[in-house]
Amino acid sequence: MDKYYLYKNASGKDQLDVPLRGYELIRQPLLNKGSAFTPQERSELGLEGLIPTRHNSMEQQATRAYASLSKLAEPLEKYVALSALQDRNEILYYKVLQDHIEELMPIVYTPTVGLATQKFSEVFQRGRGVWITPDFRGHIAKTLRRAAHFKDVKLIVVTDNESILGIGDQGAGGMAISIGKLSLYCIGAGIHPADTLPISLDVGTNNLALLDDDLYLGWRQPRLKGAEYNDLLEEFVDAVKAVFPGALLQWEDFRKNNALEINQRYRHSLPSFNDDIQGTGAVALAGVLSASRITGRLMTEQRVLILGAGAAGLGIANQLRAAFADAGLTGDALTYSIAVLDSRGLLVDDRDLGDDYKKSLAWSKTMATAAGLSDTSNRGLATTVAAYKPTVLIGASGQAGAFTKEIISSMLSNTPRPVIMPFSNPTDHCEGIPRLLIEWCDGECLIATGSPFADVTYKHKTHRIAQGNNVFIFPGLGLGTLLCNASEISDGMINASAEALANSVNQNELSSGMLFPDVTRLGEVSSQVAAAVIRCAIEEKRCEPLEEHEIAELISNNIWTPNYADYIAV
Repeated sequence: MDKYYLYKNASGKDQLDVPLRGYELIRQPLLNKGSAFTPQERSELGLEGLIPTRHNSMEQQATRAYASLSKLAEPLEKYVALSALQDRNEILYYKVLQDHIEELMPIVYTPTVGLATQKFSEVFQRGRGVWITPDFRGHIAKTLRRAAHFKDVKLIVVTDNESILGIGDQGAGGMAISIGKLSLYCIGAGIHPADTLPISLDVGTNNLALLDDDLYLGWRQPRLKGAEYNDLLEEFVDAVKAVFPGALLQWEDFRKNNALEINQRYRHSLPSFNDDIQGTGAVALAGVLSASRITGRLMTEQRVLILGAGAAGLGIANQLRAAFADAGLTGDALTYSIAVLDSRGLLVDDRDLGDDYKKSLAWSKTMATAAGLSDTSNRGLATTVAAYKPTVLIGASGQAGAFTKEIISSMLSNTPRPVIMPFSNPTDHCEGIPRLLIEWCDGECLIATGSPFADVTYKHKTHRIAQGNNVFIFPGLGLGTLLCNASEISDGMINASAEALANSVNQNELSSGMLFPDVTRLGEVSSQVAAAVIRCAIEEKRCEPLEEHEIAELISNNIWTPNYADYIAV
């Protein structure tokens, strides 16, 4: 299939020159309009008789598609139905998703996408994106060229499937994560789906259940590692730079050490970031900044305890540490402002920390002793909360129910209006259920979760549970980076996205206890984040200078909305 390029006609509407005819046309998801092909298009494109005669508007199609979806009871059923719609009429899929974002985001993203990843081989219908296996060594670039059939790819989400959400190694099924993330780029940041490409680096799996499953669709080998893994990754990155120069690469769900090393290795050679590290860190910082607007507590007065020392915990700690340093903390005061726990308790340099990166997160033995935590065998979550008296408690561990009544009561006894953010996904891995957290703290805590939860009414007051999710960061970060052609994504640009997110929470949302915006405002928030990212890139001289009005025009003129283009038969 040849490449296709959208352009604007005299009236400013999207237009597309189409050489395909008949079934060849309607079998292309990005080109198929279904019953919305006009009578003229049907005549000129050889579609007469291939579609029921009645012409529908996109609005009518969307109403019919949503009505059909609403009849399904189970989230996984809805996921499969939405995937089928995406596979036959992609523009309509985005229209339905955008019109019902609050209801359907939990279907195409967390938490349902986690189950879809686990069931990937069972519910597979049609290939979307690119699976790159070790068998493709030496011709990865050729494989990528075949994938870009519509026009040049600008945005890639890639995973090696090893650390999917809180459910671990899911083999080739991790593709569902890449597809879901890109769907949110399209409706959240207005990036055209033709500009996107989901990729799974299918380098095998150590999940024995998958290897033993006769239906498993992935590369049926133990997971590639060491020099062979690094060589394949190097070829992949070189291929991306050669085939899609200037494209932005988002690393997704790589296991902790790999995630850190890969991000550091390639972040200066092409615009790229790791969402689990930098995106999660930016969201956490935004939550703390929003909480400060409600409580009046200064950043220099915060004490943050992070449960979980994987990629997400590292990203959160690094982002907060940078913000606390900017606020004026230095030395031991800066180190003490953040406490991190792994599965064996508080990170302190008097024990074997395992992974090298944990050394940068660890307290000294002297600091732990001064805090009343000298006993190396008694540095678990409850003990550390009681001794450290955190103002903010963040979950990035995947340990369901880790935030117990004892822990919440302990926080409340030492801190008015404590901030509690159980961020782990999917829902059944969340460290705390909002209804219980609010009951245990007598309605005094500020809560945000990684997955969506219903609002909670307690003592005649409704507490709105905001979703502290990376979806408020990565679409705007990607959009801003692409629009200004930034040479790389810097720490400053990540920080700018966090501050923009915090500032986007309006007064009504803050008054109801929300630390993040309502998800229905995703498009608006993404534009604000994109503008902040562009301003930072300009200030850091990572792109050409622009005036403020030029930034606003650049964003508004490049937001795609799900509407059919006019087709010209060629």
